[in-house]
Amino acid sequence: MKNFADLTEREILAVAISAEEEDSRIYMTFAEDLAERYPESAKIFEEMAEEEKGHRHMLLEMYEKRFGENLPPIRRENVKGFLRRRPVWLTKNLSLDTIRKEAETMEFEAERFYVKAAEQTHDVGVRRLLGDLAEAEKGHENVAARLTDLILSPDVREQEDKTRRRVFVLQYVQPGLAGLMDGSVSTLAPLFAAAFATHNNWQTFLVGLAASIGAGISMGFAEALSDDGSLTGRGSPWLRGVTCGLMTTLGGLGHTLPYLVPDSWANAFWIATAIAGIVVFFELWAIAYIRARYMDTPFMQAAFQIVLGGAIVLAVGILIGGA
Repeated sequence: MKNFADLTEREILAVAISAEEEDSRIYMTFAEDLAERYPESAKIFEEMAEEEKGHRHMLLEMYEKRFGENLPPIRRENVKGFLRRRPVWLTKNLSLDTIRKEAETMEFEAERFYVKAAEQTHDVGVRRLLGDLAEAEKGHENVAARLTDLILSPDVREQEDKTRRRVFVLQYVQPGLAGLMDGSVSTLAPLFAAAFATHNNWQTFLVGLAASIGAGISMGFAEALSDDGSLTGRGSPWLRGVTCGLMTTLGGLGHTLPYLVPDSWANAFWIATAIAGIVVFFELWAIAYIRARYMDTPFMQAAFQIVLGGAIVLAVGILIGGA
């Protein structure tokens, strides 16, 4: 890689031309990705892509005037000092906030490059052009804000907020809720069966720990492999899998941890079981609330389904353990 300080004016212009071309393509990729979900916001990135094309034409004119038509094969990745960015534009169904943050990073990097490049050049015309482009990149945030005000009317903003909420529910709430439900309910039977079969807190804790972690791994892989998100817009399958797996494990650990009460305590088993029962009560009502809040399920219906189902599973575990 080449040090930035060692670049010639010709190489600086060549890097700037390739950078503007690449940024324009990235903005258009963002626009295409947003077109179906956020059509009005997509227009903002189309406008920014056109801005980058205009900058590239200005740079090309200056380069041809100074050095002719042949561009040296040098790009940003060949120069030390540029920010190393993840190619998020290769990922589909990115959130609007992620795309906007990436655009801010691109603008900051471009502005910094043009400021440093202008300081390093000696030709008055080249320096003036690079300085103007630095100001243009600095003002891109203002352009985005202006375009947002012009294009995103209150009705459009409301619609995009609804879409963003739907995407949030699909990508995070739904897999997390599925995991929490599975972890909180499915581990009740083995945990309380072990508890009432052994009346030993430590043995019960080990059973609950194994059931929670096992269920978390199983649910995590099941969620990750069920849907790659390309058609449903549910986002990264591995992110959903991790979310689902973690929430499953946490759901099981909630009523497992009380069995860490030492067996040496007086009435240790009943103390741990009472605490675990209280935790289960709050877990089931929390799940019912989340379903009502994010899944548009009437609260009483959600409460009846979750609490009744959990109570049945809990009773089954106690009956089997006490048999």
